[in-house]
Amino acid sequence: MLDLRPVGYVIGLLVAILGATMSLPLLADLVEGNGHWPVFLESGTITVLIGSLVALSCANGVRDRLTLQQTFLIATIVWAALPLFGALPLMLGATELSLTDAFFEAMSGLTTTGSTVISGLDDLPSGILLWRGILQWLGGIGIIVVAMVFLPELRVGGMQIFRTEAFDTMGKILPRAAQISAQISTIYIGLTIACTLTYLGLGMKPFDAIVHALTTVSTGGFANYDASFGTFSGAPEYAASVFMILAALPFVRYVQMVNGNTGALFRDTQVRAFLLTILVLVVLTAFVLTRIFPHHWEQAFREALFNIVSILTGTGYASVDYMGWGSFLIALFFFIGLIGGCAGSTACSVKIFRYQLLFSSIRVQMKRIRNPHGVFPVNYQGRPVTPDVLSSVMAFFLFFVVSLGVFSVALALTGLDFITSVSGAATALANIGPGLGDQIGPAGNFAGLNPMAKWLLSAAMLIGRLEVLSVYAIFTARFWRA
Repeated sequence: MLDLRPVGYVIGLLVAILGATMSLPLLADLVEGNGHWPVFLESGTITVLIGSLVALSCANGVRDRLTLQQTFLIATIVWAALPLFGALPLMLGATELSLTDAFFEAMSGLTTTGSTVISGLDDLPSGILLWRGILQWLGGIGIIVVAMVFLPELRVGGMQIFRTEAFDTMGKILPRAAQISAQISTIYIGLTIACTLTYLGLGMKPFDAIVHALTTVSTGGFANYDASFGTFSGAPEYAASVFMILAALPFVRYVQMVNGNTGALFRDTQVRAFLLTILVLVVLTAFVLTRIFPHHWEQAFREALFNIVSILTGTGYASVDYMGWGSFLIALFFFIGLIGGCAGSTACSVKIFRYQLLFSSIRVQMKRIRNPHGVFPVNYQGRPVTPDVLSSVMAFFLFFVVSLGVFSVALALTGLDFITSVSGAATALANIGPGLGDQIGPAGNFAGLNPMAKWLLSAAMLIGRLEVLSVYAIFTARFWRA
């Protein structure tokens, strides 16, 4: 029989930690003197007490190693449980959101999706704005650890290809996985501090610099203003673009660089492919903007760079309403959101390495058609790719496309129009942020959607953030018989 005590212990511990972090927005409200701090005191007390009680009641079942079933359950239930408690300040605080809206906002935060149901951000108390940023920052570091420690072990969506790369081949210069996670966390904090100082140097107010650094490095996209990042046009857009790109690169490469392998980052083929993709898309978009609209070349390049990087990395900031850029660029933005950044980063969506493996597999199949007796292995990073990795990647693509179709139809059945249904399903499943259209596009938000649509989108965010297959696996009979 499956022992759920280790699962409960880990989840209770993480819930308690989440409750402890509510002290930070509590302090922000105290400093501002707005009288909203009791909301975080109450929410934090409830969260810490429940988390601690669950962890203590399950502590006698803790083991040195987790089974595969327990690992799957932890990876999924944590991302479902934390938004429930993260929603408490949003329900009790100045926003006074319903359970549906508060859970949607918290899920969007922790999955670093960046879709929001809140209007009037400019007038909200500091504590709520900081809490939204903290949710995304915690979600960003959480998904890096999940991607580098859990998903390779679970063999989800081809992530097992990084199992050897992340740990075994670095054994001579790196410590074990726990220490790798600690080093990744240190680098993540360092990037956040560097981003904060950069924003301060470019003229942002200290509070804005802190919150936007939290949501930039996490590639989350929650902003302090209804205009999103459009409030900070100019140099801050360039700075944000740089840090979004840095956050979308594989953090394990940073760890290698810190430990002496200085060329590790740019020898990674997915890094090179990711940077080349950005270059091509930015040049194309800037060219279209200068040809069709009366844009100065610098403005066209800046707006193209910022918004392309924001959508490609899944951050979801917007500096302009690109729905007015014409049908070609609107369609382009829809599809680049389904590309994503590098594996082992805060970025979301399909990820560059899967497209590399897909195209490599197609190229090999074309060679085999021309030369049926030839031997043409599929290679990645200079090494042959095993059949189980390829089948896992193909399964991921299949389930991703099927999920996109199912959620699109389900959203349409709730009464949403075609554009809102399809782009809403895509933006939630790929954890991008804004969708397309007047309602959920870059100039709108998700507040006007019906409650059922919001619950469907919340489920899609969770499924997409955990690479689709790891969530579906726990709903199979074979999983529970294992």
